Amino acid sequence: MTTPISKLLVILAVTLTLLGCTPPPEVQKISGSAQGTTYHISFWSPEPVDAKSIQQAIEAEFTRLDEQLSNYRKDSVIEQLNATVSGEPLAVSAEIIGLIEQARAVSVASGGCYDLTIKPLFDLWGFKGDKLTPPSKEALQAALKQVGFQQLKIVDATHIQKLNPQLRIDLSSIAQGYSVSRMVALLEQQGINNYLVEIGGELQTRGKKPDDSSWRIALEKPLSSERTMQKVVTINRVEPLAVMTSGTYRHYFDVAGKRYGHILDANTGVPVEHNTVSVTVLHDNVTQADAWSTALLCLGKDKGLEVANQAGIAVLFIEQQGEAFNEFRSVPFVALKQIHIE
Repeated sequence: MTTPISKLLVILAVTLTLLGCTPPPEVQKISGSAQGTTYHISFWSPEPVDAKSIQQAIEAEFTRLDEQLSNYRKDSVIEQLNATVSGEPLAVSAEIIGLIEQARAVSVASGGCYDLTIKPLFDLWGFKGDKLTPPSKEALQAALKQVGFQQLKIVDATHIQKLNPQLRIDLSSIAQGYSVSRMVALLEQQGINNYLVEIGGELQTRGKKPDDSSWRIALEKPLSSERTMQKVVTINRVEPLAVMTSGTYRHYFDVAGKRYGHILDANTGVPVEHNTVSVTVLHDNVTQADAWSTALLCLGKDKGLEVANQAGIAVLFIEQQGEAFNEFRSVPFVALKQIHIE
């Protein structure tokens, strides 16, 4: 006859065996197309979650953001604002006001190289189309008069005023990072604290994988002719971290033997000509990381390092010198802990 103690030992042994056979949670993945690019969202939770409802919420949020922030839709809120030629206060969402204020702070730090009101210059050069048309000096000077954050006034939490009625705003340099933050918010509202959210190469991570391994991010080598890996970032931390890369090597035009990158200096109205081809920013705030990556690419390695060190921004610059790609790191980047670069 089995004694009570032996029964207890049998039950304990069976329980431990069952626990040992319980598979760890799997990483769930959602992907698709949005904002003119692709997105990939990986996440897991020790508690059951409804992946289908999460995907539906993500798709609905992309649609909402597109209606608010897209410069490619004439019916979006931002494009309706751009089409309104008026010096009176204009109603916009608090969301847009918040993005303008964040971008303005980065613009000031960059000495005006980065500026959301640069849209007239992009349109003038033709960067939104299939053909680039270098403008005349007269046309360039005329467009520059319509550019500058100093011509845009925040009236209150939901109104702005164009001090120049012709002012037009391009949110593309900050909207994608903000979109990442919105997808992150949807996950965290469901109690999901382990994820990697990526839209068009711009991403944020939090937590770890189910097996307690770290999220690993590949940084692309800045070559226009091929896609190869330059670096791998291993994120050995559980707190949120944004990884944002901007480069000149994908979006450019060759005209009359000269290459024009898509990064325009808002101060001069012409594409930058330095040798910095890639900038990667690591930051706690994914929206700010997006703006900073563009601003620092605009400045280039020399001025960019000075500004990044002063502002406390962790950034990796890659500069092309002939066939070589040389790396330069800001002081805050070198000081990063729990981040491994190889």
